Amino acid sequence: MLDVSLLGTGGMMPLPYRWLTALMLRYNGKSILIDCGEGTQIALREKGWSPNPIDIICFTHYHADHISGLPGMLLTMGNAERREPLLLMGPKGLTRVAGALCTIAPELPFEVRYQEITEAEQTFSFDGFQIKAFKVSHSVVCYGYSMTVPRGGRFDKERALQLQVPMKLWSRLQKGETVEAEGVTYTPDMVLGAPRKGLKVTYCTDTRPVESIVTNGAESDLMILEGMYGESD
Repeated sequence: MLDVSLLGTGGMMPLPYRWLTALMLRYNGKSILIDCGEGTQIALREKGWSPNPIDIICFTHYHADHISGLPGMLLTMGNAERREPLLLMGPKGLTRVAGALCTIAPELPFEVRYQEITEAEQTFSFDGFQIKAFKVSHSVVCYGYSMTVPRGGRFDKERALQLQVPMKLWSRLQKGETVEAEGVTYTPDMVLGAPRKGLKVTYCTDTRPVESIVTNGAESDLMILEGMYGESD
């Protein structure tokens, strides 16, 4: 299951009833946060979620209302004795900007890794899902994000029986594993049909209308556009 929560939808100034822009995605034990403005931790707590399991934080751009909550978030993770590495992803300059903010969150007990986006469109693959970043139009370099969860084909019992695939291997093959048993190699395509359409969520904020939003948002199951304004240049 893919959980999606808009933690905040406010612009520039957090209010008691409306936090700054942030989106949390949770899938198969992984948590991805897009933007981390002031008050994001409080919004998480109101949701009943903890910041500690966050695996990736993506930044659309480096205006303060989208990144100023990062040092506090890191400190909270550290105080919760997090040890797993945290990946930060964002436009070029991420290492410099986030590194400067991290000077007020020193001696973290976990590694902070950086992935800078350098192309107009870039896709990053993780265990069980993909994140695609695509450039949009703001007063500074800004990206939208699409998260896609591929979906395998349906299990074909008749084909599995016809190919004499041992029943004890069906579950592992259905999960996408290649299995060797008694000198024979069994692959997922032996028991699965054609891939089905997966889940896709697209998120954009603080951008003028541009073609990249249309092309990258195509076939999204959920598309969130926040802070649109003006005409396309």
